[in-house]
Amino acid sequence: MSKIVVEKVREFRAEAKFQRTSPQKAKLVLDMIKGLRVEQAINTIHFSTKKMAPIIEKVLRSAIQNATYVSQEQGLDVDVDNLYVRTAIANEGPRMKRIRPAPMGRAFRYQRRMAHIIVTVAEKKAVDSTPKAETTTAKKLPAKKAATKKAAK
Repeated sequence: MSKIVVEKVREFRAEAKFQRTSPQKAKLVLDMIKGLRVEQAINTIHFSTKKMAPIIEKVLRSAIQNATYVSQEQGLDVDVDNLYVRTAIANEGPRMKRIRPAPMGRAFRYQRRMAHIIVTVAEKKAVDSTPKAETTTAKKLPAKKAATKKAAK
């Protein structure tokens, strides 16, 4: 019986809570950087014209700094060049209820939304150059016989 060794992928995250924007607007910028390498993600955000781009860039840089700090503290070997944006999400924060004057002495209520932004970076694994025997040989699945149904009377 052989042992299977599973190496745990280290994740490093940073959060920015109570940001004064709706999560929908923050997600527009976060969707641009999901899955990108860190260097490419910073360049993408830096040249974005969205209002949330500088804040998300700050969170991304904080996640990178968390990775370098934790790797130094715990003695891990984390290469910043191999980091990529694993997850980038914007959750709903609390809403501020406000009142706007309306005609004839009435008042309309509206809500100012806030977002909690979370960016997680992880290290990409180096691809093994030795191909596995199981992955290179394609196993042929038995072909299913075409089932013929009798027509209902």
